[in-house]
Amino acid sequence: MRNTQSGYMRKSLAAALVLLATAVTAGTDQAPAPDFSLKSDSGENLRLSELRGEVVLINFWASWCGPCRQEMPVLSELHDKYKAMGFTVLGVNVEENSDEARKLLKDMPVSFPVLFDNDSSVSKQYDVAAMPSTVLVDRNGNMRYLHKGYKPGLEETYVQQVRSLLRE
Repeated sequence: MRNTQSGYMRKSLAAALVLLATAVTAGTDQAPAPDFSLKSDSGENLRLSELRGEVVLINFWASWCGPCRQEMPVLSELHDKYKAMGFTVLGVNVEENSDEARKLLKDMPVSFPVLFDNDSSVSKQYDVAAMPSTVLVDRNGNMRYLHKGYKPGLEETYVQQVRSLLRE
C-alpha cells in the first residue's frame, strides 16, 4: 500500500512539474508590454504600439524548436478566427540568421505577421527563457498572460484568454 501511495504521489508531482514547465502566469500585476519595432516577413517594420486597441498574442519561436512548429498552425487558426474582433498574432523569430525560419514559413505558411528578432533585443526585453514563449497583451498594451512552452491542448487556454481579453 505504501509503495502504491508513494508511486501515486510521484506521478502527481511529475504531472504538476509538467504543468509548471508549460506555466501560465495570469497577470494580476499588469505591466506595460515593452514596445518594439521589428522587420516583418513582408519587409515592412511593424511596431507593437501601433496595435494598441487590439488584443495581441506575441509568440517567440525558432525553426529548430519542435513544439514551436507544432504550435504554428494552431496560432494561425486562432489569428484567423478572432482577427475581425480586434485580435492579432505576432510571431517573433529569435534566430540570429532568419534563413531557416523563412524556409519553414514556405513549407508551413501562416496567416499572421512574422517578425525577425535577429539580435535578440526584443527577446531580452521580454525575458524569453523557453521556446516557444507566448505573451498575451490586452487592448491597453499591458501584458496579461505568459505561457512558457507548448503542449497540445494549450490552445483551449489561449482561446479562453483571448475571448476574455476581447470582452474587456
